[in-house]
Amino acid sequence: MFDNASILITGGTGSFGNTFVPMLLSKYSPRRVIIYSRDEMKQWEMAQKFQGDARVRFFIGDVRDKDRLYRALDGVDYVVHAAATKIVPTAEYNPFECVKTNINGAMNLIDACIDKGVKRVVALSTDKASSPVNLYGATKLASDKLFVAGNSYSGGRATRFAVVRYGNVMGSRGSVIPFFQSIKDQGVLPITDPRMTRFMISLEQGVELVWHAFEDMIGGEIYVKKIPSMKVTDLARVIAPQAEQKVIGIRPGEKLHEQMISAEDAYYTYEYSEHFKILPAINGWGTSLERIKNGKKVPEGFVYSSDNNSEWMSETDLQDWIAANRDKIGSF
Repeated sequence: MFDNASILITGGTGSFGNTFVPMLLSKYSPRRVIIYSRDEMKQWEMAQKFQGDARVRFFIGDVRDKDRLYRALDGVDYVVHAAATKIVPTAEYNPFECVKTNINGAMNLIDACIDKGVKRVVALSTDKASSPVNLYGATKLASDKLFVAGNSYSGGRATRFAVVRYGNVMGSRGSVIPFFQSIKDQGVLPITDPRMTRFMISLEQGVELVWHAFEDMIGGEIYVKKIPSMKVTDLARVIAPQAEQKVIGIRPGEKLHEQMISAEDAYYTYEYSEHFKILPAINGWGTSLERIKNGKKVPEGFVYSSDNNSEWMSETDLQDWIAANRDKIGSF
């Protein structure tokens, strides 16, 4: 569906964009791929990877700036919304700035995409938007609701919106694997809580889920990939078997376990072979056969969280993944 199309990625210099763009160029033949972000240095660094490819364009701009979005979206067919203020402690201590980007920015993008005639938009969400306990999660929950409602807000326009939600991305900048690897030689790894668990998803899996959302969406769906879990203590043991694990306590706004689907969402959630789909509660869309397709409704009270997951990543699987991705860990 992306052949000869124009695709724009907000926050496109981040971990997701650096994986999405080469995968897109390898599988499809887009007319343009536009990286929209506010960090000129990251844009310059990313541009070095695509020198000589006229399809890849770079656009300095902020999702807080609606006028700039209007200009960047001219002639664009599809949008992936990856821009966000997402570091939990940063959001806790700078709440106004987090709201400006994650909520106001989402509103700006929705307005601009509708007015510019964009066909489809997929917004990236997070496990922290499910039963949020921190400001980042609360703003992403608000963002998710905005994108879902954007399908009715668009009126008679053709623009459609959906959301993809996933948790801990293995090896991405600032995540636990590169952090543990950077300090493993010190002999001590900090563990916030020995009971802590996390979902484990690769960026490649995240990109493929976004592609599926673009192809499958009618409008308003939240897609959740089925992925394995792992205890943080097991992860630490794989990275540094001889290191001491020192319990330091949970940080402000941090969850003990990641949750993707809450019991309240279960009433509108359907299961598929490789993912779940949370349908909109508004406008009767939660019972829309067009959206349900071949899905099976989950049981009442169903919760999809990293501690009650039926699938767990083994230490051997993690070792194999690290060996195969050693040169990329922490660089995307």
